[in-house]
Amino acid sequence: MGSDSVIEVRGLRKSYGAVMAVDGLDLEMAQGEVLSLLGPNGAGKTTIVEILEGYRSRDAGEIRVLGEDPQRAGTGWRARRGIVLQNNADVADLSVSECVLHFSRFYPAPADPANVIERVGLSAKRDARIRTLSGGQRRRLDVALGIVGRPELVFLDEPTTGFDPESRRAFWDLVRDLAREGTSVLLTTHYLEEAEALADRVAVINHGRLVETAAPGELGGRQHAPAQVSWLVQGEWQRAKTPQPTALVRQLEKTFGGEVPGLTVTRPSLEDIYLELIGTPVGEEQLQ
Repeated sequence: MGSDSVIEVRGLRKSYGAVMAVDGLDLEMAQGEVLSLLGPNGAGKTTIVEILEGYRSRDAGEIRVLGEDPQRAGTGWRARRGIVLQNNADVADLSVSECVLHFSRFYPAPADPANVIERVGLSAKRDARIRTLSGGQRRRLDVALGIVGRPELVFLDEPTTGFDPESRRAFWDLVRDLAREGTSVLLTTHYLEEAEALADRVAVINHGRLVETAAPGELGGRQHAPAQVSWLVQGEWQRAKTPQPTALVRQLEKTFGGEVPGLTVTRPSLEDIYLELIGTPVGEEQLQ
């Protein structure tokens, strides 16, 4: 395993009976990187993450997470990675502050619970019982429990589900802060805007296989994809795709003698490229 790698996977396989959930996956993640796993439901993302977390065994392949095999690693290794849990119903009668303090005691060098509560935006609810929190507030608490141990690597599985737009943007700032501090973040999300805003790289998974890994702006050759130029002629839209939009815009400017009515220039979005990579024409799959 490279000294700058926090995750290294070679030939990972996992099946459930006749169903191959992960089929010969190779994946690598660098220290301090934010890597987002993208893929449709049933693509194998959850299985991959659970194997990396050490909660599920594999059928074949070599894995190193923080330098160790998750299937054999001990409690010291577990304290170095943080996981955003999906449900904390068993502590519903605790207050927010009691819950974060309780979980902090499982780690050898935890962060200050009060500071963690503030970072996830729950200071106003620090004395509220968990059962009284809204869905978005519960999700913020999940994140607090995932980072209170000051982990080197954080697994965030759909972390902003239930967040309103303002809360989602505040959470993005938290992830960026973690990355600046050197924390590696493995993120799974159905919000492609979230992946584009946060990820250094995205890895598209489909049918248990890695389709492509690249920076969001470069996935599927996005940076070189033809641009669509649109403009108005006597109230009717005209459109053209071209790999040289600047030249076309200059030509239009000469034609119109200045300002081009309704001019827009767009390149394929991350969603367009993602749907193309997983073999779904735009409009046929509704992203969550």
